[in-house]
Amino acid sequence: MVLRFVPRLLLCLLVLVVGCSATDSGPGSGRTDGMATVRVSRLPAEARRTLALIDEGGPFPYARDGVVFGNFEGLLPRHERGYYHEYTVPTPGSRDRGARRIVTGQAGEIYYTDDHYNSFRAVLR
Repeated sequence: MVLRFVPRLLLCLLVLVVGCSATDSGPGSGRTDGMATVRVSRLPAEARRTLALIDEGGPFPYARDGVVFGNFEGLLPRHERGYYHEYTVPTPGSRDRGARRIVTGQAGEIYYTDDHYNSFRAVLR
C-alpha cells in the first residue's frame, strides 16, 4: 500500500524543485544572490527618470552616460569588460555629476549606488 504513494510523492517533489528553480533565476526575477535590493518605486525620482531614459535609449544629459563600467571595486558579479554600463543619476543641488549612478548589465540587471560605487543595491522592477 505504501509503495503505491511513493511515485506520486516523488513526482510532487520533482515538480516543486523544478518549479522553484525556474522562477528564481534570470534577469528581472528578483534573484540577487544576497545583495541588498531596492524596488524601482523606492528609488529617488531622478533615478526613475534615468531608468526611463535608459529604457528609451536616450538621449542622455551627460556625456559619460552609457560608458563602460569597469567594476574595479568588485562589488558586482564578475563579467568580462564591457558587460556593465553606467549612467548618471542627477543629485539636486550638486554642481557636478554627484555620487549617484545606475549600472546596467547586458542580461538586463540594474544596480543603483548613491555613494559613488562604495555600495550597490540590485533594482527590482
